Amino acid sequence: MSIGKKLLVLAAVVFLGMQMVPVDRSAPDDHEPLSIGDVAVADLMERACVDCHTNHTTWPWYSRVAPVSWWVVDHVQEGRSELNLSRWGDLDDRRRDHKLEELIELVGDGEMPLSSYTWGHPDARLTEAERETLVQWARSVRNQMGVSPAAETAPPEESPISQGGSEHRADGG
Repeated sequence: MSIGKKLLVLAAVVFLGMQMVPVDRSAPDDHEPLSIGDVAVADLMERACVDCHTNHTTWPWYSRVAPVSWWVVDHVQEGRSELNLSRWGDLDDRRRDHKLEELIELVGDGEMPLSSYTWGHPDARLTEAERETLVQWARSVRNQMGVSPAAETAPPEESPISQGGSEHRADGG
């Protein structure tokens, strides 16, 4: 057998072996998921946020093929650890306020959703008007919460975020 064929067989064996490495696609139970009364905002979040920031990820076919599966699962787990809208009830008001502040900054600056996500999910790309809609919604929620100015300047505790609700949930439930 030639060197080229041996390398091809070796590559195939390695690729098949990588498929045996399990990835964790599980999600914790919801706990008071974020409730979004504004249908337009709920639709935007469903399109651009839910896969990475709730427990209701729609796993595409390529999330089952290593090594891409490792990368996708890692991104979803990281997204949930930063903001899990399915577990909003786990956060106190100060942390919720901080997460909304981060949403305003990251969505407003175009850093979210990630370009690596929108590349494979073009419907998740937000226009400037859609970004502004999400930013204005987050500002109005912060205002309704009425968090004191002292709480706004206090550094947040380190921990995952979550959110919940009853009218229209970001996870489509």
